[in-house]
Amino acid sequence: MAKLKIGIVGCGGIANQKHLPAMKKNSDLCEVVAFCDIIPERAQKAAEEYGVPGAFVCEDYHELVANPEVEVVHVCTPNVSHCEITVAAFEAGKHVYCEKPMSHSTEDAQKMLDAWKKSGKQFTIGYQNRFRAEVQNLKKACDAGDLGDIYYGKAHAVRRRAVPTWGVFPNKALQGGGPLIDIGTHALDMTLWCMNNYDVESVTGSVFFKLGHLAQATEGNAFGPWDPETYEVEDSAMGFIKMKNGAAINLEAAWAINMRESREASTTLCGTKAGAEILSGMSYPKQTLVYNRGRNGQLMDETLAGGGGVAYFEGGSANPGDIDCRQWLKAIMDGTEPLVKPEEAFMVTKILEAIYRSAECGHEIRF
Repeated sequence: MAKLKIGIVGCGGIANQKHLPAMKKNSDLCEVVAFCDIIPERAQKAAEEYGVPGAFVCEDYHELVANPEVEVVHVCTPNVSHCEITVAAFEAGKHVYCEKPMSHSTEDAQKMLDAWKKSGKQFTIGYQNRFRAEVQNLKKACDAGDLGDIYYGKAHAVRRRAVPTWGVFPNKALQGGGPLIDIGTHALDMTLWCMNNYDVESVTGSVFFKLGHLAQATEGNAFGPWDPETYEVEDSAMGFIKMKNGAAINLEAAWAINMRESREASTTLCGTKAGAEILSGMSYPKQTLVYNRGRNGQLMDETLAGGGGVAYFEGGSANPGDIDCRQWLKAIMDGTEPLVKPEEAFMVTKILEAIYRSAECGHEIRF
C-alpha cells in the first residue's frame, strides 16, 4: 500500500505537539515530504526530525501546495490564515486537514466550504477531543437514546489562570479572538456533536476584557506572566445558544477568570431519561465521564471503570491526536467520511462569531 505524502504548513507548537508526532506514529500510512514556515529554521528543524530524506522546505505556502509530490496538506497556522491556505490547497488538488477553528469568520469558513466542494477532495478540522474514550462513550450513549431528549447542555472551557504566553495567542489580528475561539471551540464542538443538533435559532453573547490588561492578574498563571501591554483579546466570554427545537446550550470560555473550578474540553448534557457530564481540565486529576439518572427508587451516579489504553483503530494508540490522524488518513485511502465533517465545524465557527457580534452590538443574533 502506497503511503500518503503529507505537506505541513506551519511548523510551530501545534505541528510539533500534535500533527508531526501523530504522523510518525502512523508512519505505515503516511510520510511527511514537505515543510513550510515563515521562519525557515523552524521548517528545517521539523524536516530533519520528522521528514523523509531530502524533504522539501520552503517559506511560502504557495510553493508547498504547488509541489506535485504533496497529496495532503495540514494547515497549522494562525486562525486568520486558515482560509487562504486551505483554498489554495484545494485549488491545487490536495486533501486538507485544517487545525481548529475552521476560521475566525463565517465568511472565510464559507469560502473554505465552497473550495472543498468544488475540489472533490477530503476535508476535516482538528477537533481531536472527539476521539477521547469518554467522549466516544458519551456520543454512543446519546446516539442510542440513553439520555432521552437532550434539551440542555453546557460547554465548559474555563481556565482559572492559563493564558498562553507563546506564539500569537494574544494577537487579535492573527487569531481573531482569545479563549472563546481557542478553547471554547473544542467544548462547543463536543457538545453539539453529542447532542447531534446543529439547527441554531439564535445566539446571545457577553465578552469580557477585565483581567488581560491587569498586571496583578498575571500572578499564578500556569505559563508564567503574560504581557498586559500586548494582550489584545478577551480574557473570558460567555454565550447562550438557542436551538430551533427549543434546546439550549450555555458556553463558557476563559483563559483567566476568578473562578475556582478549571474545567476545559468538557460538556454537561441534560436529557429526559438521564444526564451526563465530562469532568476534565486543570481541576481534575483525570478525565471522567459521569452518568446520572434515577434507578430502583434512588438517584444514581455511574462512571466508567477505567483501564488501560486500548487501540480501537488498528495500529493506533489511545492518544486522541494519533487516533484522529489515523482515521483521517484511512478516510482518504478508503474514500470514506472523516469523523469531523466540515459542515459541523462551519457551524461552530458561525456560533463563535455570533457570540462576538452579539457582545459588540448588545443584542441577540438570529440565524
